[in-house]
Formats: sequence, C-alpha cells, structure tokens
Amino acid sequence: HARLMSQQIVIDTLEFARQGRSIEGKLPVAELTRVLDKLTESSGFLSYHVQCRFTSRGRVQLLLRLDGVLSVCCQRCLEGIHFPVKISNVLEMVGNEEDLTQEEVEDDSIDFLPMQEKLDVAWLIEDEILLCLPFAPYHDNCALPVVEQHAEANSPFSVLKNLKGRAG
Repeated sequence: HARLMSQQIVIDTLEFARQGRSIEGKLPVAELTRVLDKLTESSGFLSYHVQCRFTSRGRVQLLLRLDGVLSVCCQRCLEGIHFPVKISNVLEMVGNEEDLTQEEVEDDSIDFLPMQEKLDVAWLIEDEILLCLPFAPYHDNCALPVVEQHAEANSPFSVLKNLKGRAG
C-alpha cells in the first residue's frame, strides 16, 4: 500500500520478518532532513520498498529498494545535477554479542547493522542515501559562476586608484 510519509514510520522488524511483510510508499525529499544540505532543491519524492525476512541463521534481513532522482549541488557552478537514486540493498541485523564469520565480513552483497526491533524506515533510507551520494559532484562541462563586474567599484583598491589620480 503506497502512502505518503508525513512522520516517521517505525516497523517492528521481528513481526515483519515472521510474517514476511513489506512496506512501501513515497517519501518526500523535503523530509530527508539529513540530506537536504547536499541538495539544490527539495521537491519530489523517492519511492521505497522494504521487505523483511529471516535468514537461515535466524537473523532479520531487510531487502531495501529506493528509486528516484535527487538534485545535488555541483561544486563548480553551484547549479543542480540530477542524481538518479537506484538502490537495491540487503541489510542484515546482528546482535551485539554475535560474531560475524570471516565470509560474512568479506561478503560485499550484504551490509550489517545493529539489531533494532523498532526500525525507523525514514532514518534507514536517509542513511542509505548519504552513503551513495557523491562526495564532490561536478557537471561534465560547466563554468565557474560569473562574478558581477560592478563589485570592483566597491573594492578598497578602486578608492586608492581614485586618490592617486587626484594627487597628480
């Protein structure tokens, strides 16, 4: 059931896994508060789908899919760059006392996170977006922003230049 998120959505991961349930909807970009300072605009939505299941070892596993477009800020011209968000991740929850095997540590297809019975889905989505955003995005071709020419009139050097002209 797609629905708009206007507040945090918290799911009971154990209950969801037991029932093989999933949750999906659209998350307004404007509500991604930890991501907003990296964006040039806050309009639009990201679609999300989170499914819970148990692994053979009895751990809760989340299948997370995100889809949408964010407008990140070009570090050269400061204009927006359309950044497609297409995330499909497997996240496995582990307890503090559980030791990961060497194979699990080396398995790049799964990310591990601390076991949370009550999971804030929006927080998880923000974490995943922050991990995938480019550190210093640039357009392929763009120029530095043009500085207004009349700014020189207010510079201290222009005042000196005028004084020097009067002295002669």
